[in-house]
Amino acid sequence: MGSILLFIGLHLGPTALKNADHRAAIPNPALTAFSALIGEWETTGTHPQLPGKTLHGQASFQWLEGGAFVLMHASLAEEGFPANVAIFGSDNTRQQWFMLYFDERQVSRKCDVTFQGNVLKWWRSGPEFSQRYTFTLANDGNTIVSRGEMSKDGKNWEPDLDLTYTRIR
Repeated sequence: MGSILLFIGLHLGPTALKNADHRAAIPNPALTAFSALIGEWETTGTHPQLPGKTLHGQASFQWLEGGAFVLMHASLAEEGFPANVAIFGSDNTRQQWFMLYFDERQVSRKCDVTFQGNVLKWWRSGPEFSQRYTFTLANDGNTIVSRGEMSKDGKNWEPDLDLTYTRIR
């Protein structure tokens, strides 16, 4: 099927390929929980390598392709914290969620994701270090408290970036 769509796209132009896939730009029922995140957020937080410093930034979550995916943009005003973009999606046969991350350093990562009740978690295990984040949404839906941790050996975890998200839209 993919080679047929590629053939159509090459011979009829990008409009034909876009229109051929348009029917899939619909809400993904597996991502329903993510509706609580949709909007724009101000962030404030701390990092253990900058004791006593408050970090300020912004984040946004929006539906992508009619709700087939969720798109996240995030940045902090402090140097050394890269602006990033991520796409959340699912594998319905495995009942799993994933996040594909990319930042301005040209770093890309795949994270595993869970979202149960009001708690979103994502994590990755890498050869150089591992990271995990827990996001807890307040009952009113206007605040998220995130706690980050990292491990250089996969066993001993230390604090990483902590942020509080406050909804602005």
